[in-house]
Amino acid sequence: METPAIGRVGFIGLGNVGGKLAANLLRQGFDLTVQDLDRAAAEPLLAQGARWADNGRELAQISDVIVTCLPSPAASAEVMEAPDGVITGLRPETIWLEMSTTDDAEVRRLGELVEAAGGIPLDAPVSGGCHRAATGNIAILAGGERAAFERAMPLLAAMGCEIVHTGPLGSASVLKVVTNYLAGVHLLAIGEALMVAKKAGLDLATVYEGIRVSSGNSFVHETESRVILNGSYNVNFTMDLEVKDLSLFDHLGAKLGVPLELSPLAVSIMRDGLERYGPRAWSSMIVKRLEDACGEDLRAPGFPAELIDQEPPTTGHEVARPAV
Repeated sequence: METPAIGRVGFIGLGNVGGKLAANLLRQGFDLTVQDLDRAAAEPLLAQGARWADNGRELAQISDVIVTCLPSPAASAEVMEAPDGVITGLRPETIWLEMSTTDDAEVRRLGELVEAAGGIPLDAPVSGGCHRAATGNIAILAGGERAAFERAMPLLAAMGCEIVHTGPLGSASVLKVVTNYLAGVHLLAIGEALMVAKKAGLDLATVYEGIRVSSGNSFVHETESRVILNGSYNVNFTMDLEVKDLSLFDHLGAKLGVPLELSPLAVSIMRDGLERYGPRAWSSMIVKRLEDACGEDLRAPGFPAELIDQEPPTTGHEVARPAV
């Protein structure tokens, strides 16, 4: 039997990232139905031709692919397993594309339920920030059966740029948690590096460029340092989500018996930042702990209040493994 093509897409979760990914699909001409706890989040998409579903079951009954992009594993479980949730409306061969940052064991558990209902699970978290989600230049890590990945590729290529097939279901969620951990540690290190440079009397605009061209550079420096130096801290990612992401890595390492040392400290620092500045503070505000302790602001002129992707949109494509 011929594998059905992707015609109709259902998208659940229209937050800072999800709303932008859904907008990319709409711009690329996909037949889109959306759902969110807050209908107001869907209004811009509805105005451009998307349709609304009142619940997951209704959305699943009319979709070839259901995308979920939600803030936590618990939110995904609720959307999938509720009495009127996605699983109750799945049709045979429907793909469930989990784009949330989630626990690998949880995505496999829900994947088994999807398979039992006749569907096909893929986990496909994104990485690169909201500004890259808006232009379609965000990276996507995708785990699951190769045939399902290839079937979903046109959809993935419409939402993102560099796309990596990571292996079986759950592998993408592991890799996403690993990359988020590295980003969190880089953010904490950047705060300390900028403060030491400031206290040493260096000009922070010069420091920014010096780090950027040196071995100390990172994606986090080239993005989050800019809004830190502006003072807006607006990275479009909140402190509660940062704590969740670092905690996912810490729990995974503990489960695997890895004697982590940096990770527990990073979680502790981020939890302190959450208690000081609140769960909805931007995650890059974690450097304010040092600013408060030192009585110094990390500021330099000429840096933007908000991140905007300056790269032209690039056609989505699979990133192949290096040749051995």
